[in-house]
Order: sequence, then structure tokens, then C-alpha cells
Amino acid sequence: MIAPTKHRFTVVDYHRMAETGVLSPDARVELLNGEIIDLSPIGPFHGGVTKYLIDVFSGAAKSRWKLSVQDPVCIDEHSQPQPDVMLLRPAADFYRRRHPQPKDVFLLIEVADTSLEQDREVKLPAYGRAGIAEVWIVNLNELTVEVHREPHFEGYAARTVLKVGDHARPAAFPDVVVDVAELLKR
Repeated sequence: MIAPTKHRFTVVDYHRMAETGVLSPDARVELLNGEIIDLSPIGPFHGGVTKYLIDVFSGAAKSRWKLSVQDPVCIDEHSQPQPDVMLLRPAADFYRRRHPQPKDVFLLIEVADTSLEQDREVKLPAYGRAGIAEVWIVNLNELTVEVHREPHFEGYAARTVLKVGDHARPAAFPDVVVDVAELLKR
């Protein structure tokens, strides 16, 4: 007996579903590993932490990167997740003709509370396979920042957990400092 298989959607299928109304314009979904995943609602703490990151990174950019917030990144033909924050290579067209790809991402940040397991177990390995250089998971449940570097096929070789009292610095821009205590202050 042949085991049933799931149909995996491509990014092209996903966009076609949005264009034809199969996915409503206000649907909070993302495509990951060929599956359309519902996104959790964003609570006040999650939203505030994201706004803090926006403030820090927009103030320090000085044209070195473009700040992307809850926008898609096309990591392969079956995945187009929407991370909370990304620092992207500047593009003359501001990515009007295509979504950013892994080579365009200096830093990708997921802010996680209810999505923590999905972010760690599904998204993080996908980001590593795609070659995204650095991923932070801001863990709102444990009040930590998990810094993942050295991507490889199964995820990331290097993981550092930062706590209140520590400072996070993107590898590509070590002059930029995120105070973990300020970031995770309630």
C-alpha cells in the first residue's frame, strides 16, 4: 500500500491563490515547506518588542541596510515566511520587483511567544538550509534572545542565549547594540 503524501504548494501557487481570492487579502498566513500556515495574533508584548527593534535598527541604519518588518522572504520554491524583522542589503528598487532572498538578509529576527516551537523546530532549520547568515529568536516566554549563526543544512552550528544584562549585536554590524533588558522590559 502506498502511503498518502501531502500536496506541497509552491510560492507561485501561493501567490496565485492570493491573486484569485482563494486566500483573502487580510489572511494572516505564510508559506513554509509547501504548507500554508496560519499566523498567531500579535499581542501587545510581541508588538512592543517588535517596535523597540524597529526603533533601534532604524536609528542605526545610516543607509547600511533596509529595515523590513513582517514582510516576506523567499527562501526556496516552497517557502515564503514573514519574519518579524529583517536587516536587508540595500536595493535600488527597494525590492519592488522581487521579495528578498537569503543572500539579501544580514539578520532575520523572529519574536516568539505562542509561535516559539514553530520558530525553533520548523523555521530555524529552514532558514539554516537557505543559508541565512544570522537569526535571532526573541523568546518572550523565557525573556531571552537566542542568537543563531553559522548556517548549515540542518540549522545553525552556533547558538548563544542572551539574557537580561547581556547585549545582542548583529555579526554584520557589531557597532549596533540591542540591550536585552530594554528589549524585554514589560
